[in-house]
Amino acid sequence: MALKKKPVTGMKDILPKEMEIRNYVMNMIRETYGTFGFSSIETPCVEHIENLSSKQGGENEKLIFKILKRGEKLKLEEAKEEADLVDSGLRYDLTVPLSRYYSNHANELSAPFKALQMGNVWRADRPQRGRFRQFMQCDIDILGEPTYLAEIELVLATTTLLGKLDFHDFTIRINDRKILKAMAQYSGFPSESFDTVFIILDKMDKIGLEGVEEELKKEGFEESAVKTYLKLFEEISPDIQGVRFCKEKLAEVLPPKTAEDLETIIATVDAVKTADFKIVFDPTLVRGMSYYTGPIFEIAMDEFGGSVGGGGRYDEMIGKFTGTDTSACGFSIGFERIVMLLLERGYQIPSEKGKKAYLIEKNMPADKLLLILKQAEEERRSGTQINISIMKKNKKFQKEQMMTEGYTEFVEFFKDRM
Repeated sequence: MALKKKPVTGMKDILPKEMEIRNYVMNMIRETYGTFGFSSIETPCVEHIENLSSKQGGENEKLIFKILKRGEKLKLEEAKEEADLVDSGLRYDLTVPLSRYYSNHANELSAPFKALQMGNVWRADRPQRGRFRQFMQCDIDILGEPTYLAEIELVLATTTLLGKLDFHDFTIRINDRKILKAMAQYSGFPSESFDTVFIILDKMDKIGLEGVEEELKKEGFEESAVKTYLKLFEEISPDIQGVRFCKEKLAEVLPPKTAEDLETIIATVDAVKTADFKIVFDPTLVRGMSYYTGPIFEIAMDEFGGSVGGGGRYDEMIGKFTGTDTSACGFSIGFERIVMLLLERGYQIPSEKGKKAYLIEKNMPADKLLLILKQAEEERRSGTQINISIMKKNKKFQKEQMMTEGYTEFVEFFKDRM
């Protein structure tokens, strides 16, 4: 039977043109985040199944690629449940591994610790535009910083990066999980039903206010609670005034500091930002991960038609490992979606040095080939990228192919003239 040449569903091969963009973006990430004091780290792609299934990853826990036990530990004939067969899995994000990493190395790290992590993650998801089953994630996290300085730094670093990559007119949507809970409590929903309410609210951008109302009623919630809840969304404006409205309206159930801190984050980012974007208060923003405990944020881009990144504060996750809660906040950009948008634009990597191709006539004598190689070495030493190839019969097509890879200058070498 012939071997299959196409990659597994949801995975993809990466051609040189895309790889060049990916490498450029990764280098820009390291350079930009480095100026904000973030240090690169790396965690294994395989995690303990207990960590991945700890009820912290929301819907992602249903998408784990699980790994069978190996060797003598795998006893198929004695297995009665999944736990008898599985002991690990491929990570579905970088936050759970980071929390384990910090718990294991906290005494060796600075406080607060600013981590930059790039790596592949895996989800058994339904593939679609900009979404694969294996994809690169890029996270920055600040661990051990309890104040809103962490949120401000994360948003500024991320938006600075996007600005350098020539993204403009995007929007940072921001909310706070405490405001979400206060709105639900004020409206009269029972606390044990908050997660159900938020799952429905999260569909707002797809089904609208009327759709949310219909689904809440289908769940059996009292009409008075539903009406009170939806009226709040009609009254809250997408700016600092909206945050102040929440502070006053929800005063009985919302600590004033929550709204004050969120107002400070919005105002400070808006005043200091270097990229061209808007930051708006969005009380409908939920984010699916159950581990978020405070401010949450997303990057919305009309160019993509959805989110290209997000994050928030998760002060209770590290405590699951250590028994002591540690302040933590992170922001993840949608690396694959960013690369996809750059490719669709025909983005050209800015470079001071050119890409030059040496085309050599077939059967070039060894002594002349040596001179050509020495000339290439001198140019490479000055930073120019030199690609040496044997000249093909269809030289025009050969050059056209190389031009798609960014080669702008061609030097031809012949046996009878140099």
